[in-house]
Amino acid sequence: MADTRPRLFDSHAHLVSNDDARYPRNPFKLTGGGGHALRAPFGPGTIGIPGGQHGPNPVNEKPTAEQMHKWMGELNVVSIAAVQKGMIYGTDNSYIVDAADLFPDEMRAIVILDPEEEKTLPEIRAGAGRGIVGVRYFPVNVDDKVAWFSSDKSVAVWALCDELGLAVDLEGPPFDADELIPVVESMADRFPKTPIVLDHLFMPDVTQPNFGIDSRFDGFAARKNIYYKWTSLIMDTTREQGVAVEQVLRRAVDFYGADQIMWGSDIGTSSGTYHEMVQRAIDSTALLNDEERRKVLHDTGRRVLMKWNGVD
Repeated sequence: MADTRPRLFDSHAHLVSNDDARYPRNPFKLTGGGGHALRAPFGPGTIGIPGGQHGPNPVNEKPTAEQMHKWMGELNVVSIAAVQKGMIYGTDNSYIVDAADLFPDEMRAIVILDPEEEKTLPEIRAGAGRGIVGVRYFPVNVDDKVAWFSSDKSVAVWALCDELGLAVDLEGPPFDADELIPVVESMADRFPKTPIVLDHLFMPDVTQPNFGIDSRFDGFAARKNIYYKWTSLIMDTTREQGVAVEQVLRRAVDFYGADQIMWGSDIGTSSGTYHEMVQRAIDSTALLNDEERRKVLHDTGRRVLMKWNGVD
């Protein structure tokens, strides 16, 4: 009997080793004077905080590569972008790169690096030799994100990603997103061949008209090297506001196009089992047509991050 389940590509899966001796935990530590960088970033239902309609004791799975491989086979997830877990490993990407290498046809890594660190450019080049597909900006403890994203050292990171054909992945900002819009647009224009992937739909305020996806983002929509992750995190924060996730996704597809949107589970951060996350993703596409659903759940992410050519 033919498999009628949709194929999926997961653009945002955090993997964590169960071998703390080989892969010691060294998370980012919150420091500084109490600005935005220190606030709990996304509210209930995420990052292990109870809520998100998952009950008072939510499941927060942090899978190894082996566990993820098993779940992928069960759920018709053909491949994933394995995203560095900064709040466990900081900028030590040893595990996420090694994990992806265990299943190279299914998993490729997106690393987190600080553009201000001397190790960053050599590590990107070495990582590209091992098959990483992107570099993620994760601005923990960074209050002046505009300066951090657009500094000379940051531009050097963008330029190297452009040279090596890597995506640049930007954490969706829970605060001050408007200030970053011109920075993202400027980088998209400066590096038009570089895919820029914005996590969590760039965290629009879904309580606003058009679910916060409005004329502020006209410049994003006009630039076809900017892409958007539709993740469990944005679905959970949407539900927390009493807003229907399928309507938000419908609006995002109408505004940006299904060719620009990719599903990501956010397993390892958001609450729920992987099976639940997959089902919620499928359910969220209820207002899409078959072609749009296929693109959001599989085609866009696999094409952009894995250089998939549409064959198989």
